[in-house]
Amino acid sequence: MKLRYLKTTIGEFLNKKMVFIGGPRQVGKTTLSLSFLNNSRLNNPAYLNWDDLHSKKKIKNGELPHSNLIILDEIHKYKNWRSLVKGFYDKNKDLKKFIVTGSARLDHYRRGGDSLMGRYRYLRLHPFSVSELKIKSQNDFEQLLKFGGFPEPFLSASTKDWKLWQRERLYRLVQDDIRSLENLREYSSIESLAELLPSKVGSPLSVQSLAEDLEFNFRTIDNWIKILEQTYFCFRISPFGPPKIRAVKKERKLYLWDWSSCEDEGSRFENIVASHLLKYCHFIEDTEGENMELRFLRDTDKREIDFVVLKNKKPIFAVECKTGEKSVSKNIYYFKQRTRIPMFYQVHKQKKDYSPENGIRVLPFIKFCKEVGLV
Repeated sequence: MKLRYLKTTIGEFLNKKMVFIGGPRQVGKTTLSLSFLNNSRLNNPAYLNWDDLHSKKKIKNGELPHSNLIILDEIHKYKNWRSLVKGFYDKNKDLKKFIVTGSARLDHYRRGGDSLMGRYRYLRLHPFSVSELKIKSQNDFEQLLKFGGFPEPFLSASTKDWKLWQRERLYRLVQDDIRSLENLREYSSIESLAELLPSKVGSPLSVQSLAEDLEFNFRTIDNWIKILEQTYFCFRISPFGPPKIRAVKKERKLYLWDWSSCEDEGSRFENIVASHLLKYCHFIEDTEGENMELRFLRDTDKREIDFVVLKNKKPIFAVECKTGEKSVSKNIYYFKQRTRIPMFYQVHKQKKDYSPENGIRVLPFIKFCKEVGLV
């Protein structure tokens, strides 16, 4: 079992508060949580899963096992879960530690009860990344790019297993996670929407176009995309609008938590870069409390830089993606002269590493991850 990047942080936070772990289905939340128990098998009595009828009965009856650490998995599917967890914690905080995990945004599904504010730390677990796996070779990176960062398909490294995993993951996302959290009618249509989204990666997303394709109204499709975001299927980033730039304001770009779903090589590479940058932003937010944002820069003349990372509202660096060793993008020079972004990176999958001038660097993505300190 690989040691996950949040292990140390969770151990530190557990000494003071409950720890909530959110993240996509099958990203490794349960395995990570169970690593804190002496017996990591799923039949450990200290592990209570809301999807298990036996565990559900114990949770609702308040029958907590005799253990110093309790793991409550998928409990956010219960309507009054926050009140229940609050009661467990307030009554047992001097005797027990709690880890609460869920495959949906635990900060969104706040159904009923008093606020748990001040009683927990929320951490978002991301798929494997270049830095977490300590990848140094291009062959290893290509494996990560092809099979994605979810533990099961990546470690299997089998095309057949990857295809079967993808089909099952989407089906269970819609039928198990979304169905248990949302009162909807058209679950099959949400699945159809999810199947369309890989072809939209990296471009400004037109919700109206999707609505026309699926023959639903704009509000319905927009709501479905929000649900897919809340259950960690996809994420959207907003434009960055610095002074002196006629930047677009409303368009947003969409990416997937599983970049291996992208068929196009360029989109898949851009998506893996987006995922790594989002993981970096979430880690700093969740562990240090800084306000981090991942955005993109695009003006009304369609000049664009793929990503801009902001810390406390100030840009700290920008990233442009190229699959090959191409010359520096003209857009980098243009925006470097007109913005206060201190550093521009152009990342690629080849070997060249150079700096054409101060504040600009062209380098392989593997080196970039180490240069910036991605997790």
